[in-house]
Amino acid sequence: MIYRPHYMNALRTYRDVSLVKVLAGIRRCGKSMILEMLRDDLLSSGVPADHIISMRYTSEDLDDEMTGKSMYAAIRRHMTGTGRYYLLLDEVQEVDGWEKAVNSLLEDADTDIYVTGSNSRLMSSEISTYLTGRYVSIPVFTLSFVEYLDFKGASLHSAKEMLPEYLRLGGFPIVALGNFDDRSSYQIVEGIYTSVITSDIARRHRITNLDLFNRVVRYIVENVGKTFSANSIVKFLKNEKRSLTVETIYNYVEWLEKAFVIYRCQRYDLQGKSVLKTQEKFYLADPSLKYCIMGFNPTSIAAMLENVVYFELRRRGYEVYIGKNGTMEIDFVAKRRDERLYVQVCRSLPETTDREVANLLEIKDHYPKYVVTLDDFATGNIDGVRIVHLADFLLGNDW
Repeated sequence: MIYRPHYMNALRTYRDVSLVKVLAGIRRCGKSMILEMLRDDLLSSGVPADHIISMRYTSEDLDDEMTGKSMYAAIRRHMTGTGRYYLLLDEVQEVDGWEKAVNSLLEDADTDIYVTGSNSRLMSSEISTYLTGRYVSIPVFTLSFVEYLDFKGASLHSAKEMLPEYLRLGGFPIVALGNFDDRSSYQIVEGIYTSVITSDIARRHRITNLDLFNRVVRYIVENVGKTFSANSIVKFLKNEKRSLTVETIYNYVEWLEKAFVIYRCQRYDLQGKSVLKTQEKFYLADPSLKYCIMGFNPTSIAAMLENVVYFELRRRGYEVYIGKNGTMEIDFVAKRRDERLYVQVCRSLPETTDREVANLLEIKDHYPKYVVTLDDFATGNIDGVRIVHLADFLLGNDW
């Protein structure tokens, strides 16, 4: 079991705090393993084994239809002694009414509760009714580049050599732990993708025309990182002699978000200092989700660099937006408490100061500004804009 300190540190911060700790992310991103790490950590800190209750609620593990009431009763049967119990509840969204059960366990017993899940029932809008103000959400992503190196047993000194592999194969732990070729890796990811589409979306929302839904998803995946337009999808389908309403498109997008397949990045007006309601972009939970569907082409890496940088910023706790500065676009505006930084992403930086640097120089404030690139010969500083290689950026060097 490879340790993931980012998540363990977050869980330690909230240990024994009277809040439900909610770990949510796409299937197979490592949530169950994090609970196993937590169990080991609790044991090493002196918590008795019989006061750690681990329950798994995947559809494969449930013999019958479980309700929140039966879930509550089953957990209470394990609580036979005195003192605090630590509840590690995996994939709770499979239980209808789990929120009521967890809320009751929080109120009626001396418990410290951790839950994981991979679809909409773990989104804040879905659990606010029963757990308002009583939970903290900890998003779980696929492996960061640092974690990927750790999983592969590679040193930081080999980071630049390992970067192409990470960009190509993505960060699902099951792929990183194995020694698979590209074809096998994408077959594994395709299996994850299919289970999300069929179980977490199509079956749950009773989508009857799965072929049409898959065509919409394919279009979104193909255009990841581009400004989203539901009307463009409608026109695309019309050219294929198919019909779908804009409202249905937005429903599909919402369901993909709630299954953690895509993440919405809104646009922030730097001059008006406001978040705009239009022209957002979407990024994929992992680059391999695109390659397993569309196939991998070396030229496609450039389009996915923004995707990788977006999630690195998210992992570090930033709120991330697309920047609008008059008529100019900044790839990312990242905000964290009183901090802010601006990031432009490009595969290579031409010898002349092009759009990447010029757009950043138009921002007249003191916050750090970066151009992140794969160009080995374009590092340095241009009028206060720092040019950073992607590997260094992902390792946390120079920023």
